[in-house]
Amino acid sequence: MKPFLFCFVFGLFLATAQDQDCTLNLQNFYDHARVNDYEAAYEPWKIVYEKCPSLNFATFYYGKRILDYKIDNTTGDNQKKYVNDLLGLYDNYIKYFPDKYDKADYASDKALLMNSYALASDEEMYAMLDDAFKTDRKNFKNFKGLYLYFSLMVDLHDKGTKDLQEVFDSYDEVTARLDEEAVSMAEIAVSLAEKEDAGTLTPKEEQKLNAVRKNGTELEKIIASVDGKLGNLADCDKLVPLYEKNFESKSDDATWLKRALYRLDNKDCSDGPIYVRVVEALHQLEPSASSAYGLGTLNDKKGNTAEALKFYNEAVALEVDPVKKSNLLIKIASKYSKSNRAKSYDYAQKAIDANPANGNAYLLQAYLYGNSANECGSTTFEKKAVYWRAALKADRAAQVDPSIKSKALNAASRYRGLAPSRTEIFNADMAGKSIQLRCWIGGVIKVPNLD
Repeated sequence: MKPFLFCFVFGLFLATAQDQDCTLNLQNFYDHARVNDYEAAYEPWKIVYEKCPSLNFATFYYGKRILDYKIDNTTGDNQKKYVNDLLGLYDNYIKYFPDKYDKADYASDKALLMNSYALASDEEMYAMLDDAFKTDRKNFKNFKGLYLYFSLMVDLHDKGTKDLQEVFDSYDEVTARLDEEAVSMAEIAVSLAEKEDAGTLTPKEEQKLNAVRKNGTELEKIIASVDGKLGNLADCDKLVPLYEKNFESKSDDATWLKRALYRLDNKDCSDGPIYVRVVEALHQLEPSASSAYGLGTLNDKKGNTAEALKFYNEAVALEVDPVKKSNLLIKIASKYSKSNRAKSYDYAQKAIDANPANGNAYLLQAYLYGNSANECGSTTFEKKAVYWRAALKADRAAQVDPSIKSKALNAASRYRGLAPSRTEIFNADMAGKSIQLRCWIGGVIKVPNLD
């Protein structure tokens, strides 16, 4: 549902010409509901809802909260009654206030409630969500609704009513929508990060940033759930036969080829002939960042490192979308994360330059620092000090990208646990001093003070 952005007093003034009983009860339930006293709000709300539902959309905005409260605090037949009342409220909300209640919100809210209480078949819920996704995609922001949409697709596949290609197509669409929300939230986080560092956030900006990070935590869980639901359906033993079967009919379909190449790459299914056929067909049909990256992978497999790097750089040059370019640079950086950490770090930095909201790039840099600790000092203390720098990079990842916040904070905590303890700092007499790094990391690490 959309945020409650209206002046209640003004709305009430406009309503005074209507039934006085409705007006008084509207004021009454509003006074209780706005302080979360939903039990007291129920009876006056019910009067307004039944007698004059079109009076003010507060009836529906708070009605959902009131009925949610009643559902959570009742059992048996009473609970079923309130569940049915809430389903009816959703129908009436979009009937009376369609400009305040998007079709995507309506479908998500209703399908999620139906699913919780087993009130509809998988087919019925999927059809409802599928229609909303296809006709109101930009407003489909309910993360749990998106997960249910994809989850139902997988369940229908398990029943034999949806084929594997449909599952992959749905996965691509849902994850693309989730990625869009992640990018949007990260852009907000980045725009406020400097003010947060400087301690100059206004109360409104702080509230906005906290909301984004809270939503980012939920998004992180949903993305993991979607990937988990896909499970082994996307493993090589499923992908390769499917793409071999469909290649001839899809060899002139650039979208299909790009998606096939992405999935084969993502699951490291690049050893077989189908990978070569997909890459070459795509590069001939539509030379792109995807096809150039695929050619780089093929040369990597053959040990042609210089040729592979040429194609990787060509892929970056061909990609014009900064978010996609950044993600592509991360994939290249990851390829070098074990063999050449300095090169991997440089590509991760290029990913940050292309999209400062890419938390995965900062997180990769943190991993590279952490994995290099034993190479970057002449003493145990100096080596362990590298973990402080790794922790700072992980902190930055959490700060700019709400969709990976918990993962990044866990990494930061782990690295700080590996860094020198207060006792070690005291015994080494290093508090507040600086350590010069001689390995590929370079630069200086300042040891924390003990005050």
